[in-house]
Amino acid sequence: MKKLIRNIILIVLTTLLASGILWARHKAATQLCNNVDVQIVNADSTHYVTPQGVLNELHKLGINLEGKRMNEINASHIEEALGNSAYLEDVDCVKSQNGNIIIRARQLVPVLRVFDGNESYYVNKAGKRMTANSSYHADVPVVQGHFTKAYPATRLLPMVQYVENDTLLRSLVSMYCVRDTNNIIIVPNIDGHVVNMGNTQGVANKFAKLKLFYSEVMPNKGWLTYDTISVKWDHQVVATRRVKAVEVKMEYNPEDDEQMPDAETMTVGDDEAKANKATSKKQDKTQANADKQTQAKPSNDKNKKQEQTNDKKKKEQN
Repeated sequence: MKKLIRNIILIVLTTLLASGILWARHKAATQLCNNVDVQIVNADSTHYVTPQGVLNELHKLGINLEGKRMNEINASHIEEALGNSAYLEDVDCVKSQNGNIIIRARQLVPVLRVFDGNESYYVNKAGKRMTANSSYHADVPVVQGHFTKAYPATRLLPMVQYVENDTLLRSLVSMYCVRDTNNIIIVPNIDGHVVNMGNTQGVANKFAKLKLFYSEVMPNKGWLTYDTISVKWDHQVVATRRVKAVEVKMEYNPEDDEQMPDAETMTVGDDEAKANKATSKKQDKTQANADKQTQAKPSNDKNKKQEQTNDKKKKEQN
């Protein structure tokens, strides 16, 4: 009797399970998507992708979910399609039993901004690019240069991360200019020079040499003495002297306006003006002597004529 009852219960449970499965399959076949819930999982760190923006992207891709049968919706296809967007790093899509589609999207987190000719774009740590536009700005290190698949912008990340982790260096570095793989130039916030770092190898040692040069040499030699400081070679710092003269700014003195230059100094160079002045003075002196001699001659002739007149009078009296 007990065995019979046990068999009956087993048959009933099996029948219910089978019915449940059939019902679930039927419901799944007829269940429609009635809601799409989009969640931006890293909206706190940065905010330029919105849930509505993700839905708009789905419509652009021709993926319309609401009102569609749940068993016809491919979650993996949605993840792949949205994952190709330049604004998203990764996407997770889940179908629930109540006709909801949950999409969890992570927006791209820039680590660099690259200027390549007329093109400008952001790069995340994986090297994914996002075109820069006026609607979004990220305060990240700036790099100028041309990058390829063989030499992506992410090759600079070890150097950039080292700088970002050092308070002094972070305030020093303005931007990075990549001429080629062995000439990475740092443009500091200090005017007058740039720093050639070479490549991204041994950045700790290179920055240590640069700090020592700044503290020991530059205060004595002057901050405008060199135009390039190179730390690319081991155990040495090579500084190139400035070729062009450094512009010296002088304070304005109102009294200078009262000292009017003569005509010669306004039309010729200083050396030529001095020579002309010396020649002019010599000519003036020579002319003055000649004038004196000329003035002396009439006086002598007059005296001589006076003496001749006196002698004539004496003879007539005798």
